[in-house]
Amino acid sequence: MTIISGLRQVKKFFIGGSRDFRDSRIFHSISLSAFLAWVGLGSDGLSSSCYGPAEAFKALHGHPALGIFVAIATGLTILVIAASYSHIIELFPTGGGGYLVASKLLSPEIGVISGSALLIDYILTITISVASGADAIFSLLPKNLLDYKIWFAASGVIMLLILNLRGIKEAVLPLVPVFLLFVGTHLFVIVYAISTNMMNAGAVYQETSADLTSSFNSLGMFGVIFLILKAYSLGAGTFTGIEAVSNGLPVLREPRVLTAKKTMRLMAWSLSITVMGLIAAYIFLDVSEAPGKTLNAVLFESITRSWGTATGTSFVWITLLSEAILLFIAAQTGFLDGPRVLANMALDNWLPKKFATLSDRLVTERGILVMGFASLVMMIASHGSVDFLIVLYSINVFITFTLSQLGMVRHWWQERNSGERWVNKLLINGIGLMLTSFILLTVLFLKFHEGGWITIVITGVLVMLAFFIKGHYNRTYETLKRLDIIVEAAVMSGSDIDEKNLPEPVCDPKGKTAAILVNGFNGLGLHTLFSVSRLFSGVYKNFVFVEIGPIDAGNFKGADEIGHLNDYVSKESEKYVRYMMDHGYYAESATSIGTDVVDEISKLVPKITEKFPDIVFFGGQLVFTRESLMDRWLHNYTVFAVQQNLYNQGIPFLILPIRV
Repeated sequence: MTIISGLRQVKKFFIGGSRDFRDSRIFHSISLSAFLAWVGLGSDGLSSSCYGPAEAFKALHGHPALGIFVAIATGLTILVIAASYSHIIELFPTGGGGYLVASKLLSPEIGVISGSALLIDYILTITISVASGADAIFSLLPKNLLDYKIWFAASGVIMLLILNLRGIKEAVLPLVPVFLLFVGTHLFVIVYAISTNMMNAGAVYQETSADLTSSFNSLGMFGVIFLILKAYSLGAGTFTGIEAVSNGLPVLREPRVLTAKKTMRLMAWSLSITVMGLIAAYIFLDVSEAPGKTLNAVLFESITRSWGTATGTSFVWITLLSEAILLFIAAQTGFLDGPRVLANMALDNWLPKKFATLSDRLVTERGILVMGFASLVMMIASHGSVDFLIVLYSINVFITFTLSQLGMVRHWWQERNSGERWVNKLLINGIGLMLTSFILLTVLFLKFHEGGWITIVITGVLVMLAFFIKGHYNRTYETLKRLDIIVEAAVMSGSDIDEKNLPEPVCDPKGKTAAILVNGFNGLGLHTLFSVSRLFSGVYKNFVFVEIGPIDAGNFKGADEIGHLNDYVSKESEKYVRYMMDHGYYAESATSIGTDVVDEISKLVPKITEKFPDIVFFGGQLVFTRESLMDRWLHNYTVFAVQQNLYNQGIPFLILPIRV
């Protein structure tokens, strides 16, 4: 027990103590306001300005003046996609993002493709954000330290993993000052670069015109158009993160739709202005690549070259550090939204149901761990290469974007006779569909041999795994339906006995008592009850039905949902009580709700055993004809944990096999 106690103390130190879900203030205390959501979720979009515009600008290959058209197109695209996602927020106020949109508006099968792409997207959000942050920091350091960059990035992922296991707001609040520093320094850089060049507006105009004329002469009209579209598409990383707000609605403060739309506006305008401003600064200062440095690092050094060594160096350090930490903040989006997508898919049986459970800190702990460890693997496998990761990242993001826009276009077309302003909404989502489809196909075509095929394989494998898991659950539920036939028989027998007006059974605390674990009034619970009656006929005089309502990501959405769960658990357990009382046995229920079923049962046991000292606990466990590793992975084995826990207290617990 000393070792276990020590481990709990270590966990409490790093992650924190348990949160009380019964506290009416809990949903307010762990939710995010529009400003904090801009920091925690919107930072994913804003941080893409650290690598997206640079990728687009580098693709122009010696024709920097064409960046003007790329900047305008990129800025407008950000606003269009953001506006289209505002419609998604209105239509799906409980959240779900691309997975829910595709599932509801297209089909569940297409939804799982969107959800799988979104999961890979969020793993890559963590990986590329931390890797790009490491690039920014190591741009300041001597080149002989570059070999340590990958270990620094891996440590960053682990640090964020621990922060997110503590909870949402605790992972965001410490990062607010740095976020504001990033916004302030980059706004200054943009204004400074543009204003200083506008003083020489005539010379800038003539030089830009000459560059444009040279580009048209050397490439031709179609060559220029192709290069602009190519750069625009390869800067697709700029648009990543825009969907984060619609996916993360459940963590926003009420009224959630209004909070989400405010957050979306903050993110869209800040990102659009930053991206267009940075590309303009690249053009005005004739920025080019330098070994071991990001394009932004080169830009900042160019701006501060005439400031003096101390002042210029200090500003570059502060600005790049703010970039690095903002990118670490952006990785938060993967930890905030990724586990929620996992939970939503688990609730729909596409993934193991355990991914929907909450920890005692009221976070989807298993999902956070999966996202963190998968990101670590991706970081090490790619050696933290942003150029490689951004290809994988962009393709998955735009798979989800495209399917979401397609679903919305279909929805507004079907609603064209509803009298709403469907034309404007159809137009916005239609434009969004064309833009996202174009970018997806272009990046996939241009980068297929540079990593594009890898992301298709990874996402495809996840989709196939999801279909396999769904098929397994469907087959199991079809088998369990045979058990539910006895529910109707039990209800019928209970109604027959009611007519006989049998006397009310009396409690005998000293009599032998059977405590039976149930999970709703269903065939599984009744099968366990009948097995006890058959194996121990006439032995037990009292029956106690123990039922725990698990609080998971599906019902942890507000105080009302918690109240509904509590009422449901009470009503279901009372059905067993009425059934046994009708058959002449004294019965009562012991119920609770919580994130950990085993822990909640342990809390109920002392009270039950105090009233009924001569008691034996029973639980039913599904036994498959040919049990495989997949069965153990996908199904609930809670009764074994409960049995071990009660054995340690000297309380008998019998597991009754239910073969399916």
